[in-house]
Amino acid sequence: MGDVAMTVPVLRAFTQQYPEVKITVLTRAFFIPFFRDLPNVAVFPAEVKGMHKGVFGLYRLSRQLKKLGIDAVADLHNVLRSHILKIFFLGVPVIQINKGRTEKKALISGKIFQQLKTTHQRYADVFEALGYTLDLSNLNFPKPSVLDEKLQTLLGKEPKKRIGIAPFAAHQGKMYPLDLMKVVIETLSKDYKIILFGGGQKEIDVLNGFESISENVINVAGKLSLNEELDLISNLDVMLSMDSGNGHMAAMLGVKVITIWGVTHPFAGFAPFNQPDDYCLLSDRNQFPDIPTSIYGNRYPENYKNAAGSITPQKVVEKIMSVI
Repeated sequence: MGDVAMTVPVLRAFTQQYPEVKITVLTRAFFIPFFRDLPNVAVFPAEVKGMHKGVFGLYRLSRQLKKLGIDAVADLHNVLRSHILKIFFLGVPVIQINKGRTEKKALISGKIFQQLKTTHQRYADVFEALGYTLDLSNLNFPKPSVLDEKLQTLLGKEPKKRIGIAPFAAHQGKMYPLDLMKVVIETLSKDYKIILFGGGQKEIDVLNGFESISENVINVAGKLSLNEELDLISNLDVMLSMDSGNGHMAAMLGVKVITIWGVTHPFAGFAPFNQPDDYCLLSDRNQFPDIPTSIYGNRYPENYKNAAGSITPQKVVEKIMSVI
């Protein structure tokens, strides 16, 4: 989800700078709402578990895509599936993203510790190789969505600043300890409206517990469609996220995003789009010198599991309040 959301600001730049070019995004149907406000952008849903599964399915997909009159292919994913699909586009220019695997391997091995090229810039490099140079600064983001009656009722009418909090990530090493997150929520909910995001029954159960802290805390996990969730996120004053998809969803809508980093690090290039460096709250590398232990947070020593806990709740609260 995060990778797909990170393409949106780049495509927004493209549509603003090359309005005469049509783009067709090939992605899973679930992600169609991400691209809803981009002019000249259509989405072709890939049914990778259905009719487009396997080599023969990808051949079928290529036949369907060729009917669109595609002039060039920008592969922003560079995985086995897109490698196979590329073979069926003989005669059509195909540029694949350089993921910088060598530099990233050096980063997690400790050979280097420096900012690598951002994923957003790597996406832009693909378009530049196709002849479309992109300026990723000064984008015009969409205005906050008009909230329907359902969302207005959910939020209530009290005019408080709205803070989104998405406390979960794919791996525990990327998460802020939940007992500390509870302290953050308790503190902020005294003055602000807190909206909790997540998915899956286990996460919903945890968020329901957080919701009971105060009437100013609202858990929307499992209650909204993706379109409704995006509408709500666009109306936040700030989003607090882990190194995960929710931060990228907020950033693609022009929302301010504060991120908490555990065993991963923004030097790998996955910080949310257009956010100041100090919006990234980092674990203490004096205590955990091997950070980043991996690019995606799926590998780390056992004693690094709660590395993000080296960031105090007070620091998180102070940063959010300073941004608001």
